[in-house]
Amino acid sequence: MERVVTRLHVKDSLSQGATVGLDAAGAHYLRSVLRLNAGARIGLFNERDGEWLGVIEGLGKGWCSLEIQEQRRQPAPEPDIWLVFAPIKRSRIDFLAEKAGELGCSRILPVFTRYTDVKRINRDRLAAHAKESAEQCERLSVTEVDDAVTLDKLIDKWPDDRRLIVCAEFGDAKPIAETLTEILVKEPDAGQRPWAVLIGPEGGFAEEELEALRRLPYVTPIGLGPRVLRADTAAVAALSCWQAILGDGGMRPPKGTTPVTVA
Repeated sequence: MERVVTRLHVKDSLSQGATVGLDAAGAHYLRSVLRLNAGARIGLFNERDGEWLGVIEGLGKGWCSLEIQEQRRQPAPEPDIWLVFAPIKRSRIDFLAEKAGELGCSRILPVFTRYTDVKRINRDRLAAHAKESAEQCERLSVTEVDDAVTLDKLIDKWPDDRRLIVCAEFGDAKPIAETLTEILVKEPDAGQRPWAVLIGPEGGFAEEELEALRRLPYVTPIGLGPRVLRADTAAVAALSCWQAILGDGGMRPPKGTTPVTVA
């Protein structure tokens, strides 16, 4: 498969012979950051249409027009895994949004717990990090970012069919690998169902919060080992384990699609 300069997520429908216009941010990136010109080949993708080869027809300040030539990858299903987390400080929450995208999260949901120190998030900034992550890691979809809610509201509206792994820093909880392996043995199709991972704040869950979560029928508490992990580290560890055992961790990256980096 032909290598492309870069990949961009677009919401427009993609089909052979169509013309797609980029927004000002996308045009600026191609023109001023990558310094591309007419004729450059770009990968354009979305979850609905897969990935297509786009060729720049024209490029100027704040605008770019591309002709869609051929499909590079068909749409493909992905595991349905959410990350629910208590907001953390800016640099670390940006890191978390980026890594959640790389690890295949379909949605991230910030949640305020009793000991959450950060009281506000910038949803647009997190969504931008999620989009950039998808463009870099060869995904066809982009992680959705929800507005922050309290833990009580989250539980009130939680879908009963979505199982929730709670990373519990105290109380009874088997190691995550052991727990997920046991689930896979009993339910070989478990990875095809909707799941979520919940990470507490830097100060940990309140005892009452964890006890309330344990009583919910869709909750499975797990442990992440003997060390106290930062919230962003815990999220990466838990998502990596889930993908390795129940998700698509056994697959390989698509061949020949790695973008060429342009200085």
